[in-house]
Amino acid sequence: MRILFLGDVVGISGCSKIQNNLLAEIKSKKIDFVILNGENAAEAGVGLTKEICEDFFNCGTNVITTGNHVWDQKDIMNFIDKEKRLLRPQNLFEPAPGKGFEIYTTKENIRIGVLNLMGNVFMKKCDDVFESSKNFLDKYKLKKDFDFLIVDFHGEITSEKNAIGHFFDGKATLVIGTHTHIPTNDARILKEGTAYQTDAGMCGDYDSVIGMNKLNSLNRFMKKDSVKHFPANGKATLSGVIVDCNVKTGLADKIESYIFGGQLNNNC
Repeated sequence: MRILFLGDVVGISGCSKIQNNLLAEIKSKKIDFVILNGENAAEAGVGLTKEICEDFFNCGTNVITTGNHVWDQKDIMNFIDKEKRLLRPQNLFEPAPGKGFEIYTTKENIRIGVLNLMGNVFMKKCDDVFESSKNFLDKYKLKKDFDFLIVDFHGEITSEKNAIGHFFDGKATLVIGTHTHIPTNDARILKEGTAYQTDAGMCGDYDSVIGMNKLNSLNRFMKKDSVKHFPANGKATLSGVIVDCNVKTGLADKIESYIFGGQLNNNC
């Protein structure tokens, strides 16, 4: 089974690239299941809306994960309680709308668990992510409760992402980092069989500062007159990973970085 995970979709540029290319890429790459992080997909580059979610689902996305910007578009709070294909971080302070974990059953009767977590370092306050992960693993087991487990770890710092990867090694199919919007060149299978990459990157315009207009961002760093951050709207790149999963073990046979179009792939 092949799973495609796409990093944070940013603004109109990222959404358009998904809408215009994802279905063809699913067919071309023989993808069975698609997960993407949608927390920056709104026009302003923060949050997402019901309409954007529905567009992603219509383009072949099976599950949407999020992170610290999940509530930035307020109407999503009502939608997330009704739509089980949209997740928010599991370790948000309760009570919170929606869920951080769900099991999805494919047409082939394969059960795919998707767990959405958020880091504690330099992020919005939430429950301890390692304690939350321990509680999760005490309750759920790979191959018993689901055939595969995909973990989206939305975090700021590399060491915390590395640590959570090792924490889940042998207990998850894939641990993939999101949030920093730059793809890392460390895709690998850990010692106990879990596929890992520190950050999936973003689906957006890389002629930017992590998806935001570069001139505006530079002005903000230089403390010149500037308005609030807004997304760059040039040609987008799709960025993430493709994982070949072993149905017998629930672990990964292969992981490869996925890059399509835009600044990072000038041939597309």
